[in-house]
Amino acid sequence: MPEQVKKGSMGAILSACHIITENDIAAALEEQSRSGVRFGEALINLGIVTQEDIDWSLSNQLDLPYIRLKADMIDPDAVRLVPAATARKFNLIPLIQAGNELSIAISDPLNKAAIAAVEQLSGCQVNVSVALIREIRDMIEVCYGCSGQDLLGFTSSSFSEKALEVINSDLSGGKLLDYLLIFILQNRLSSLSLQPMGDSVTVTGRRGGISRPFASLASTYYPDFTLKIRKSTAYIDQTANGMLTLRYHSQPISFQVATMSGYGGEYITIRPHVSSSVPDRLADLQLPPQHEADFIRLSRKQQGITFFASRNTMERDRFMDLMLEEISTAGKNVIILGEGPGKMTKRFPRILLPRDEAERAAIILKTLDHAPDVLVIEDATEGMPFTAACRAAMRGTLILAGLEIRGTRNVLRQLLLYQQQNCFLPIFVNGLVSFKGIQLLCPNCRTEYVPPGEELVAMNLWDPPDSFYRSTGCPACGHSGFSTRKFLTDVLVFTEEFLRIFEQSSDVAALENYLELCGYHGLAEEGMRLLKAGSVSPEEYISSVVL
Repeated sequence: MPEQVKKGSMGAILSACHIITENDIAAALEEQSRSGVRFGEALINLGIVTQEDIDWSLSNQLDLPYIRLKADMIDPDAVRLVPAATARKFNLIPLIQAGNELSIAISDPLNKAAIAAVEQLSGCQVNVSVALIREIRDMIEVCYGCSGQDLLGFTSSSFSEKALEVINSDLSGGKLLDYLLIFILQNRLSSLSLQPMGDSVTVTGRRGGISRPFASLASTYYPDFTLKIRKSTAYIDQTANGMLTLRYHSQPISFQVATMSGYGGEYITIRPHVSSSVPDRLADLQLPPQHEADFIRLSRKQQGITFFASRNTMERDRFMDLMLEEISTAGKNVIILGEGPGKMTKRFPRILLPRDEAERAAIILKTLDHAPDVLVIEDATEGMPFTAACRAAMRGTLILAGLEIRGTRNVLRQLLLYQQQNCFLPIFVNGLVSFKGIQLLCPNCRTEYVPPGEELVAMNLWDPPDSFYRSTGCPACGHSGFSTRKFLTDVLVFTEEFLRIFEQSSDVAALENYLELCGYHGLAEEGMRLLKAGSVSPEEYISSVVL
């Protein structure tokens, strides 16, 4: 059995009962690492086991009874202690009351919110058994009566009655997913989020930097809907982020999907995806001349630390690779820490970074025993890895370090905070490279329009363009409304004078005032040029430049 499977775990239980093999475990662990789902979910997604197998194993793992439900097992007095809405919401059924204890059957015994809700409503201490979700739902109908209509529970004034009928009749959530993706395209949303709020899920749309709720979804079938999204999504990294595709007007349209566990279910954000890639050569980035010169200047450093800031891990890795391509590495010992960097023309030894903050810091410092001339660290955002990276720079090593931070202003704010905490000495910082992706409008379907007042206020333009543009979508752009995505790049060299100001500053405003006096504009200037040229919409300008 693989070493990752501990004694008493779900994998060990299923393996001991010959339900899964060692190969199945290995495949599920790989799927779990890739998609971020639970081990049991990974087994189901791969088609190795059924939900019934998982429920039985989970009851064994938690030392809980596993029962097959029948109507004569359920005490009507116990049922009266829990409202039907609560039973349907959490997929549970009361079984029997004995004194101040209430026994229930539930499909997810790890749902602490469900158990807390039942305890509060009943005034009893809850004892849990595990049962199949389909049997629980059958017993809910038997004990509480038919809910009138078994519907998904999606409501919105933004959809027609006919559309709502189609959506709510599909309990798997497949129709809802299709309609939401089309809604993103038709309303030019920069993103759409599903936000669990306890008894319901709020659906919000974001455009022009402003988020507004436009729909709600009952929580009863939300787990089924999130499973539908997971099965439709091809995951691309270790952070439960991935891509899904919709065929719209016979064209495949791609969307980015980000998920994370929240109280009451998965928090999910979906946004249109426009393919982009960091070029293999610095010249192909088409940076302003001064920024390109500063990038090359940073690549000539022999020691110290240069930061690369972006929330997009893959793009951040490629920018570090661009710096590696510019650095003269002949005769030097170069070590890559992480899975992403070091994948252009040059190849170097690679060490995997653990997820734990303390372990990551220890690996960074341990690497110094191997005397690297250049050390590339995929992610040094958290305090301990950041401090370790800066200590490595103080030892004379050239460090290229990724920061999962969006925008130069936010990086400077974080650096000031770390300076106040004595995490590093600014004198060892060479500079930083930050960048933001911005989507260019499709020239074939862009149209002139007048932005609403709230967008004008958000842009805060002292010299606004004569005209603003947005796109409607056409076959040429696959109905996405965009032609391509480019990078607004900011390169800031920490000169002696800037370091002096940095060490004396307590807030970002002082640094920005100094940079402005020096004629430094950053990526905002390039964003404004694109806005005035009609190449980007106000919503995209706000999202990529202002925010």
